Amino acid sequence: MADLTAVVLDGSALALEAVEAVARRGARVELSPQARQAVAQSREFVDRLAADGAPVYGITTGVGKLKDTLIPPEARAELQRNLVLSHAAGVGAPLPEEDVRAMLLLLAASLARGGSGVRLGVVETVIACLNQRVHPVVYQHGSLGSSGDLAPLAHVAACLIGEGEAWADGRRLPAREVLARARLAPLRLESKEGLALLNGTHMMAGLGALAVLDAGRLARLADVAGAMSLEALMGSNAAFDARIHALRPHPGQLASAGNLRRLTADSGIIASHRDCTRVQDAYSLRCMPQVHGAAREAVGFARAILQRELSSVTDNPLVFPQDALVLSGGNFHGEPLGLALDTLAIGLAQLAGISERRIDRLVNPLTNEGLPPFLSPHGGVHSGYMIAQYVAAALVSECKRLAQPASVDSIPASGLQEDYNAMAAGSALKARTAAGHARQVLAIELLLAAQALDFRAPLGPGRGSAAARDAVRRRIPPLGDDRYLKSDLDAALALVEDLSVLQAVEAAIGPLD
Repeated sequence: MADLTAVVLDGSALALEAVEAVARRGARVELSPQARQAVAQSREFVDRLAADGAPVYGITTGVGKLKDTLIPPEARAELQRNLVLSHAAGVGAPLPEEDVRAMLLLLAASLARGGSGVRLGVVETVIACLNQRVHPVVYQHGSLGSSGDLAPLAHVAACLIGEGEAWADGRRLPAREVLARARLAPLRLESKEGLALLNGTHMMAGLGALAVLDAGRLARLADVAGAMSLEALMGSNAAFDARIHALRPHPGQLASAGNLRRLTADSGIIASHRDCTRVQDAYSLRCMPQVHGAAREAVGFARAILQRELSSVTDNPLVFPQDALVLSGGNFHGEPLGLALDTLAIGLAQLAGISERRIDRLVNPLTNEGLPPFLSPHGGVHSGYMIAQYVAAALVSECKRLAQPASVDSIPASGLQEDYNAMAAGSALKARTAAGHARQVLAIELLLAAQALDFRAPLGPGRGSAAARDAVRRRIPPLGDDRYLKSDLDAALALVEDLSVLQAVEAAIGPLD
């Protein structure tokens, strides 16, 4: 997909790739004329309701347990401001700016669909913050994942009204100062607007959108790293025969097996031992299509849920001006996202776990098919890549912990009004962290598999494996004497993060499934 330079919010579904373009590459955001009209019509209806004075949740009344308290007209702006300030109670480390940008985009997209009843200026201010890189300081913890991401979104809203902090050139400054630098005036919230800014699944969906895109790439990379390890360990690609997988036609399994066949095609290493007496390889090699494929199914499930969420309005109450109705519901409840992102974390743990087992086989003299112990040409005085396996094992252990679902938990809040919560923000944070750990584990496997393949020369690997090894070698020289290992691990991670390995492989053998 070509890089997006602008994303237009027109009320239609927002693509996952559009979220990444805005969050990570700074694509500009625009509001379509249709969306402007929908927002204006929705606000006109809210203004009529506010003037009428009848009890309407969040417009003329308090919120949560105070839903039955009627708010006089002169106090409604104060109520909206107080909602923001009182809910801005996040704790922990600040979210990275790319995550905050994803949140801002999803907030703007939801408001632009005209179901929230805010003024056009509110949507325009959120978009202006994106385009002028005014990024609120938002803290990781505090959301129950129901009634939306209340605490995190309150920090976004606080910035919009000139309270709290925002990032400027890597420094945390008062939000009012950062807005002034961008020539943006702080908002003065009116009826319903504070509530509309706080209710929504935009943190968990924003983090989830980026995590699911990362996981999809890692699923392809796992096939690449696994193919390299298979060849370096003198394994067979017979287990990837299409006839085997046709008898168990899970789509993820079929895709992974197809990739592995193409990656190992024309392998001189495999051809050299095709008639050996070993009947079967270890599971971490032979069962890659089944394990990688299952992880792909987890990614696909999460992707489908996230994609639907990006076309949703998750505010409450929702405004239907065409029907002259305001309806209270529960679209802010994060359970669909929590379940999907917990599943994604499980899939990522599988990719990392099987990769670590292959890493161990590469360095372990008991299993590495005659390769030097720990892949050092000078073992004894030199330790080679011994500790790289330790690092992978530590990360996999953490992935297993992160695979424990958050979304099955619930602690009631708001005087038992909010008595069943999703904890889906925790699911999103876990999935994001698991993706980072899996990325590093696969980077370690690429590094070690390239070293192992070098020892198999003059025999050459398959075309895909060779392209991956060459991509590694363009930046990381073979390991001879021991050197500062962190540099190798960081360089391997950079190759994964900038997609160099995947791009090199796909240039050689075509796009992977």
